[in-house]
Amino acid sequence: MYKLIFTESYQKRAKKFFKKHPELLDRYKKVLFILQSNPEHPSLRLHKLSGKIRDFYSVSINLKYRVILDFVIESNIVILLDIGKHDDVYL
Repeated sequence: MYKLIFTESYQKRAKKFFKKHPELLDRYKKVLFILQSNPEHPSLRLHKLSGKIRDFYSVSINLKYRVILDFVIESNIVILLDIGKHDDVYL
């Protein structure tokens, strides 16, 4: 089991995100459950990012939206950093 860490800035962004997209909340909860159980599950489409955010990873909520995260592999910790469109980066 992985421990999910929700940064304060992530929580603010997620709250704003779900005000705009309440229809994605159930899918998001499923993504978090799978992420906590098995971050490499194929349905998450986990991948390393590139460019200025190359130190981080992304999992998909759906084809349009994603969650950006960081791993602390040794401690089985996943730190959630950002949520939004695949094209947007706010980090």
